[in-house]
This record gives sequence, structure tokens and C-alpha cells, in this order.
Amino acid sequence: MTGYAAVLLAGGAARRMGGMDKPARPVGGRPMLHRVLAAVADASERVVVGPPGPVPAGVRVTREDPPGGGPVAATAAGLAQLRSDPPTVALLAADLPLLTTAAVAELRRALDGSVDGLACYVDGDGRRQQLCGVWRLPALRTALDRLAASRGGTVDGASVRGLLAGTTVREVAWSGAGAPPWFDCDTDEDVRRAEEWTT
Repeated sequence: MTGYAAVLLAGGAARRMGGMDKPARPVGGRPMLHRVLAAVADASERVVVGPPGPVPAGVRVTREDPPGGGPVAATAAGLAQLRSDPPTVALLAADLPLLTTAAVAELRRALDGSVDGLACYVDGDGRRQQLCGVWRLPALRTALDRLAASRGGTVDGASVRGLLAGTTVREVAWSGAGAPPWFDCDTDEDVRRAEEWTT
């Protein structure tokens, strides 16, 4: 597999958790954000899009413009921070505490060959986990440009569903052992379940 970069989206409002800094919430003794960063430790570049906070050395932090502009605006802000031109980029929510390096590698393998778009996990009900995926970088940039053009030049407030319109998507079912890597924590109950999986 070729090299890749990682962009982590950490700026959500976390309304179902009272507006707290959700990626900073610990699971298994470590903040969720740091668990996701560890899963992509082999990336050539790692960018976190969200409020400032402690991150490992070499990780860049930026904000979408305007702050709170949503995941697509955050994606554009993250790509703008890349200093190289890797063939692929992992686009990940920062509240995926069960994500592993092996799970990211499986998505990267799914893009090997002719797939020119996105590889993302699907859950047991067949729902795409769009913020647990790996994109071909040119395809992601094309999708952002297309969406911005359809919205008067901005992606502020745009949906991820809109970003995927016209994009080739390779759906990947998790075949590894252990907890599903796409499991995100939107509620206190989700955090409790994640804690059980990490023990």
C-alpha cells in the first residue's frame, strides 16, 4: 500500500453530551481523540480539525471557517493543511475510540486497484459509516469542488451525503476480530459500551 494522510474531525457540538468536548472524553483511560490519532500513527501527516488542545508532536490542529460549519467545511480545512500530496487520506470522526491501525489498513487495501473514490465501513444494518473511511485524495478534492460549486462557492453547513453525491463508494464490512472500528460515541451510553469493549 502507498502512503496516506489522516484528517480527524473533532469540532462537533456534542449536543447529546451537553456540549462537552467529546473527543477529549476518555475511553479506556485515554481521550477518544488520542485513541484515533494512535490508530493513524503511521500516516505521513495527521491533522485535527477542531478546538485547540493537547496533541502529540507533529500533529497539526486547525479550525473550519466558520467554526461550527460542519463536517464538510472541516474536511476542506483539514485538506488545506496538508503539506504533501499523498494518494489517499483517511477522513475520520474523532469519536471512534475502537478504531485500530489494522482497521484503517483494511480500508486502504479496499482502495487498491481501480477504485477511485471512497472506501468506508458499513455497520451491521448496511449503513455507511462515512466518517470512518479512506478517500483517494483527488476524488475528495473533486467532490469538495463540485459541492462548493453547487452551493455558490461555499461548503459551510453542507452535509456529508452531499459530498458523496456522484462519488464511487466501496462499502467494507469489518471482518476482523473484536469491536467494530466504526463505533462512534454520541451518548453517555455509547461511551459505556466502548469502555466495556476496551476492558
